[in-house]
Amino acid sequence: MYLTINLLHNNILANFPKFRLQKVLRDLAYFSQYAVVPHHLFRSKFWKIISKAYCAKGLMKNIFLSLLPEVGAEAHCDIPCGIYDPTAAKIAAMTVLRMVLQINELHPPVNFPKILDEHAMKAFANSIMRRIAVKEQHAESCKKELLILWTDFFKPEHLEKAPYLHEMMWKATKLCSVNKQDVSEEHARELITAVDAIAKLFYEVKGVPERYAAYQTITDKVF
Repeated sequence: MYLTINLLHNNILANFPKFRLQKVLRDLAYFSQYAVVPHHLFRSKFWKIISKAYCAKGLMKNIFLSLLPEVGAEAHCDIPCGIYDPTAAKIAAMTVLRMVLQINELHPPVNFPKILDEHAMKAFANSIMRRIAVKEQHAESCKKELLILWTDFFKPEHLEKAPYLHEMMWKATKLCSVNKQDVSEEHARELITAVDAIAKLFYEVKGVPERYAAYQTITDKVF
C-alpha cells in the first residue's frame, strides 16, 4: 500500500508541469477502492499537491485574464451574439414539405401484397424511413429556430406593435410538432405560412421591412 502511494506521488510530481487535477482525483478515487489511505499520508502527500495545483491554476487564470482587453457588447442571447434571422426556420419548414411530397410519391412494389419481393420491400421501407427521419429532424430544427426568436430576439416592447406575438409563435411551434406526428402536405404548407408571418414581423421590428422580399425570394425557391 505504501509503495503504491509513493508511486502515485512520484508520478504526479514528475508530471507536475502537465498537471491535470481531474486525473489525480480519478486516481485517488480508484486507489481508495483497494486500500484505506492513512489520514496523515493523504494530507502529507496528496492534499498538498492538490492544493498547489488549485493555487497554480488560479494564478495562471488571473494572469491570463489580466492580459485580455475589456470589450463591451450588447445583444439578446446568452453569449451574447446579436445574430438572429428567420431564414433557417423557413429552410427547415421547406425541407419538411419536400419530404412530405417525396413520401407521398413513393409506392409499394408492384403486385404487393400478392407477390412479396423481399428486396423491393426493403428498398421501399428504407426510402420511407429515410425521408421520415429527415422530416422529423427539420421539423425539430424549425421549432428550435422559432423558439430562439421567441425567447431571445423578441422583447416586451415588441408586444406593443404586435400584441398577437405570443399566440402566433405558440401556434407556429405547435405546427412543428404536428408535422412530426403526421405526413400532411396541408400541415407542412401551414407551417411555411406561419414562418413567413413571423419573418415579416421580425424584419418590421428590426426596422428593415424591405428585407422580407429578399427573404421570400431566396427561401421560396430552395426546391
